[in-house]
Amino acid sequence: MKDKQILVRDLLLLLAFAGWAMALPHYGSEFVVSMALTCLMYVALSSSWGLFCGSTRYLSLATSAFFGIGAYTSAVALDSLPWLGAIALGAGIATVVAVVMGAAVLHLRGTYFAVLTFGMTELIRHAVTYFEKKVTGTVGRVLTVVPDRDTIYLTVLALAVLSVLVSIIVRRSRFGLALMGIGADEQRAQTLGVNTRLIKVAGFAMTAAFAGAVGAAMSVRWTYIDPHTVFNPFIGFQTVLIALIGGAVTLWGPLIAAIVFSVLAETLRLQAPQVYMMSLGLLLILSVLYLPGGLASLRWATFSGWWRDGRGWLRGLKAKERNND
Repeated sequence: MKDKQILVRDLLLLLAFAGWAMALPHYGSEFVVSMALTCLMYVALSSSWGLFCGSTRYLSLATSAFFGIGAYTSAVALDSLPWLGAIALGAGIATVVAVVMGAAVLHLRGTYFAVLTFGMTELIRHAVTYFEKKVTGTVGRVLTVVPDRDTIYLTVLALAVLSVLVSIIVRRSRFGLALMGIGADEQRAQTLGVNTRLIKVAGFAMTAAFAGAVGAAMSVRWTYIDPHTVFNPFIGFQTVLIALIGGAVTLWGPLIAAIVFSVLAETLRLQAPQVYMMSLGLLLILSVLYLPGGLASLRWATFSGWWRDGRGWLRGLKAKERNND
């Protein structure tokens, strides 16, 4: 019964967030909508990243690879495919690459897995650059077919809402329990009959599908894209930072952190970019040292502390009144 109430609460919160975000373009300025678009992009990326990496404790640095694959696919396919078809194709190709990559490196853990995923990201970026130089004769592509602003915004909003909705559903499914079991003790999960290799590859591919779809939708935000722009490691690093600082194992932590850091980024990046980067680094260090569960755990711990302090104060007050009587 309690689990059902939590599910209803999460769905209502997601519906309220979607309604507020959907209404934003009607009263917000161009700057506000642009900032909201960046925010929704990182909501989708960090929520999907946290669903797999937060549950299994596999630190993937391949988000920018899947984002770039989706972006390049969209840039090439938009001339011949409709908008949604280009996004689906970008997500599909990113998923195929993730299956191949996952089958090759998901038997590793910890630093080895993180370094290999980052290395494969750089390999894909240089491969695309080499292909552009040798085959097309140039590096980068000019986007001639670009949907209107509201179409792009609503598409990224739908992907952000879908990523949170998938997280809500998967966390309550046997697949989600298997991911959590792998994160807790992979050998024990395997002993209990979980096909850990298949589960890991499927979870990794699911994360890649969202990153590829978001990259395909966001590619049209630039009129010209090149490998350095869409395969930028900063996209992957900021996704990881947002998820870890918000709380990768929580449902709402990445969403809250994405909103906070998108606003922080737009505020500081142009005026004081070094301050922004130092702030991210400082918050990551503080989170790792003092808040391994992310800001979401701080919120709960603070509320719990207030609750305990309040109850203690009320008990003391009642005891004092009884003594006075």
